[in-house]
Amino acid sequence: MNFQQLRSVREAVRCGFNLTEAAHALHTSQPGVSRQIRELEDELGIALFARAGKRLTGLTGPGDHLLPIIERVLLESHNLRQAGQEFLAQESGSLSIAATHSQARYALPVAVQEFRGRFPHVQLHLRQGSPKQVAQMLLDGDADVGIATEALADYPQLVALPSYRWTHSVIAPPGHPVLEGPLTIDRLARHPLVTYDSGFTGRRRIDQAFASRAIKPDFAITAMDADVIKTYVELGLGVGIVAGIAYETERDTQLRAVDAGHLFGINETKLAVRRGNYLRTYVYAFIESFAPTLSRAVVEEALGGGSAEDIQAPEAALAY
Repeated sequence: MNFQQLRSVREAVRCGFNLTEAAHALHTSQPGVSRQIRELEDELGIALFARAGKRLTGLTGPGDHLLPIIERVLLESHNLRQAGQEFLAQESGSLSIAATHSQARYALPVAVQEFRGRFPHVQLHLRQGSPKQVAQMLLDGDADVGIATEALADYPQLVALPSYRWTHSVIAPPGHPVLEGPLTIDRLARHPLVTYDSGFTGRRRIDQAFASRAIKPDFAITAMDADVIKTYVELGLGVGIVAGIAYETERDTQLRAVDAGHLFGINETKLAVRRGNYLRTYVYAFIESFAPTLSRAVVEEALGGGSAEDIQAPEAALAY
């Protein structure tokens, strides 16, 4: 039994039982993957996969039972390498952070700048995606840390910790009527709206606020990131609803903002790591730099099965 056999089984499942795709992911040949799987099945004395001719069609009962064990063995082998590297090089290596656009653009820069100052020999990889893509990068081992408001807490394989709280803001060009007088759902609904796609940056709370008043808003334009939203609001194509941290007074000179926390509530951004992962010292340092309440002791307790419910995430400072 060897790790290549275990990786072949894992990739075959990840690739939907397509051995050609599994071979590509493993940088080997399709017959090589098939041989590795067969050799492992012969050694174990059981069939892990159901087959139709030479094609894999799914996992057998025993295969379904053993897959979590295979994934755990591969995860621990990764942890073993990480622990060895920790002692060889305390302040060098690589750190991969997966985040949504809003987090990467507005929430991460200060923490990244501080981290680079402390650990100049650590290669930093920033990966962007939707909240579900961020979660998947963590699950696949392509990221060490994930940051998003949605989705991360939905996966039992991840430990999702509160990092900071924030509210939405309504933005419009100077002099726009929506900026005059009390901001209400009814007044917003009179204008075409430009905001986030479903599943991004607190969009669920926006939808709930209108639904609670039985109002169907005119979402004229939706996008994944605030920079796009602000561009179309500047062009006069609608009133924008963005994360409060996305409005920057010095840069967004053609816009004005009003806090809309009383309309859409408070959102909480999560920082997540994969349960069971070995985290090097500088990973803990980055986490605490991004979210000071998440000290190493707090994160280790959560990884050990402790509850994150008592962790109080601070409110993000607004730029106006």
